[in-house]
Amino acid sequence: MGTPSDRAPLAERVEELLALGGPLPIVTAGEPVLRRAAEPFDGQLAPALLARFVAALRLTMHAAPGVGLAAPQVGVGLRIAVIEDPAPVPEEVRAARGRVPQPFRVLVNPSYEPVGAVRAAFFEGCLSVPGWQAVVARHAEVRLRARDEHGRAVDEVFTGWPARIVQHETDHLDGTLYLDRAELRSLASNASMADLWSQPTPERAASALGFELPGRPGRPGPSGSPGLPGSAS
Repeated sequence: MGTPSDRAPLAERVEELLALGGPLPIVTAGEPVLRRAAEPFDGQLAPALLARFVAALRLTMHAAPGVGLAAPQVGVGLRIAVIEDPAPVPEEVRAARGRVPQPFRVLVNPSYEPVGAVRAAFFEGCLSVPGWQAVVARHAEVRLRARDEHGRAVDEVFTGWPARIVQHETDHLDGTLYLDRAELRSLASNASMADLWSQPTPERAASALGFELPGRPGRPGPSGSPGLPGSAS
């Protein structure tokens, strides 16, 4: 049974969180809100409250730090997420992982679909599963449909690391954690990642830990890997 706070209307819950000031507390794996499909946004928050909540999500994402944050990660079961990635990485990493800067975006009621059949794999982390990373094979290119915080339509194709962020955050809104899609033999602590698996791609980890990476259709073997050790969302 949830607490009275859990059962409160969403607007009241958001007001309670914002009253705390500063970055919002991030809930971690085991909290039921992370395992429920979030409620589609349909005006539950008045425009001024929505703007304050979005600002708090952005502040929390920066403070964590991460490149994305979904409302359920702060205990609010609404289909709202924010993403932003300055991508401060060397050229070698950018080329290997398709990681390019992404401006701040608000995604309201997002959904995605794959573009093509190619998948890419890399170690991925999550602010709601602190201290660990695992290899996740994701679509290398996706089409995102959503609304922004002003209700304007978003219909855009993302590739590389930005596509990974979009999938990770949208999955949160469906009650899915990255571990549900991960190769569990790759599970590594952040310390092990730093010591052993900080290469631009996870081929060495796959060989040493005994798991396979996806290849292009009809071509077995590892794919390109648009990710970044230590990044979380």
